[in-house]
Amino acid sequence: MSKSETIILGAGMTGLGAGLASGFAVYEAGEIPGGVCASYYAPAGSEDRLEAAPNDGEAYRFEIGGGHWIFGGDPAVGRFIRSLGPVRSYERQSSVYFPEEKRFAPYPIQNHLRFLGAELAAKALSEMVEAPRASNPAWTMAEWLRAYFGAALCERFFDPFHELYTAGLWKSIAPQDAYKSPVNLGLAAQGALRETPAAGYNAAFVYPVEGLDALARRMASKVRVQYGKKAVAIDLKRKEAHFADGSAVRYKTLISTLPLSQAIEMAGLRTEAKPDPYTSVLVANIGARKGRACPADHWVYAPRSKAGFHRVGFYSNVDPSFLPASARKARDRVSIYVETAFPAGKRPSKAQSKALCGRIVKELQEWDWIGEAETVSPTWIDVAYTWSWPKSRWKDQALRALEEHAVWQVGRYGRWIFQGIADSIRDGFIAGAALGAGRP
Repeated sequence: MSKSETIILGAGMTGLGAGLASGFAVYEAGEIPGGVCASYYAPAGSEDRLEAAPNDGEAYRFEIGGGHWIFGGDPAVGRFIRSLGPVRSYERQSSVYFPEEKRFAPYPIQNHLRFLGAELAAKALSEMVEAPRASNPAWTMAEWLRAYFGAALCERFFDPFHELYTAGLWKSIAPQDAYKSPVNLGLAAQGALRETPAAGYNAAFVYPVEGLDALARRMASKVRVQYGKKAVAIDLKRKEAHFADGSAVRYKTLISTLPLSQAIEMAGLRTEAKPDPYTSVLVANIGARKGRACPADHWVYAPRSKAGFHRVGFYSNVDPSFLPASARKARDRVSIYVETAFPAGKRPSKAQSKALCGRIVKELQEWDWIGEAETVSPTWIDVAYTWSWPKSRWKDQALRALEEHAVWQVGRYGRWIFQGIADSIRDGFIAGAALGAGRP
């Protein structure tokens, strides 16, 4: 039985940040750092997943959790990221696609109503002006959307999209992250007639020139990471973390970046409040020949799809380095990710995943976004998006119960919040520095 003062569970961006700030050992379930942000490489015509690009560069680069672009965040964290390698800056290109009409509308859709036709634009704008906006803590997401955007825009986009995005939860969960759908009547009115400025939390973002995997590896090179250490239990009485390989380590304090729901279960704790829900996501990473109608967007929201996906992201529209080396100049291929949400933990079988990916490829070919698929690589994110019930107290109760036993939850999934990579690194720095203060 090894012994340590403080340990960190998880070598995602938060855990690596905590390890850098504290010097404490980090225990990671996988064999590479980065968590859902980790990159991998897939050669055309192969189902192999490579940790590094082959010498000839002939592979598509994908990310385990789909595209993760670095937006917002503290300027000091941005400087830290740049200290590990150059980054490129981008202005978001994103839209909503209505396949039945082959119609695109720029995102956020409420600021670009003219793309929906004059009649619908006028109706939607009128409903947005008249919509009640008084705060109601008991609202569900569905009710909140109606109260802010009106029936016409909800029926056209918000309702069907959120049905897919939340795997059906939107009628029972609380509204969340309102900044993702900014409400500005001035911009909505302007956008019904003419061009509007970019709006939203991710209107601008950066991405490392050498890939997110390079950022994760360089952070990990400065941290004591032990790989292949999947945590399966936390013994609060003995203060021991137990791993799937049969090993265990003692701790005085534990920094956990594991999803809050998993940490509570591993620790054998219960809360008075009903646990908040989450959704899982199957990410279909696809390398293919580019179709004639392939959009130039960085990502596209789909309120309707026969296969059930809700978003298509285009890695290679952000940077051609996601393509095999021979395709980067001609840009005749495309590296994409497609997200399909599932109810919590309802992971499809391998055969079901393969069938779903087949339907996704077929539908994107019907849209003429892709031609022949050269590689299809699904990944599963068990806890992908976290939600709360209206007026829920579960998160606060769960965090407090763990903290009473010297288990500190940190980061996006650890604290059951939505945030990007930069903020996750920042939270890791803060936790590592605070809990590492005064160490020998």
